[in-house]
Amino acid sequence: MILTSRMIRRLLQAIAVLGVIGLASGTAYAQAPLATADIIDTARGHGNVVSLTFDDGPNPADTLRLLSVLRQHRVKAVFCLWGDHVVEHPKVVRAIAAQGHTLCNHGMHHDDMGAWTPAQIEADLLQTSAAIRLAAPGVRIPYFRAPFGSWGQTPTVAARLGMQPLGWRLAVADWETPGTPELVRRLTEGITPGAVVLLHDGGGDRSQTVDAVDTIIPMYRAQHWRFTLPARPQRHA
Repeated sequence: MILTSRMIRRLLQAIAVLGVIGLASGTAYAQAPLATADIIDTARGHGNVVSLTFDDGPNPADTLRLLSVLRQHRVKAVFCLWGDHVVEHPKVVRAIAAQGHTLCNHGMHHDDMGAWTPAQIEADLLQTSAAIRLAAPGVRIPYFRAPFGSWGQTPTVAARLGMQPLGWRLAVADWETPGTPELVRRLTEGITPGAVVLLHDGGGDRSQTVDAVDTIIPMYRAQHWRFTLPARPQRHA
């Protein structure tokens, strides 16, 4: 049986409802033991470390080329997935997971959740996670990033669902498509030790971003920088 996009959306709506019921009865997804409501914006490790994160995918043309670049340079990154795009391009989600990259929930429809109630946020995040797991069964989704950086009450809800809120220290406005040389300039002038960098592989033509990433990785490697995942949260006493 071939599932159409409409059938998948109906299935996801049902899964989201069941997920909310599960939360009320204590049978929802188990929390990650280290998830907190703190917004993480630092890279793991000490010294010259940096984390690359990519929002708004999957986007077949640019995401697949980005995966090739990251594989060539042996870099692992975080992909913050837009639920609608996950439903449209499940094979790309599987490709991301198969290469060992980390997945992040970025909302089902890329809505501004800043003024949403916890119940509204839960329903959206559960639907998004269900879409990701339908595309790539068994994957972990350890992070959540709020669309537009509009956090509202999302950090608390995400942590309760086992996802660490993931922020950033550097965004270079790659959605402006200013040209690869300009993106390289913004990155090299903006990256500092321990930074989580926000880039995009979806939401438009991101070929310039992919080219910029392909340029900066060897530049920083030559200066003995390491590309790591975001830091783990600190538990509060």
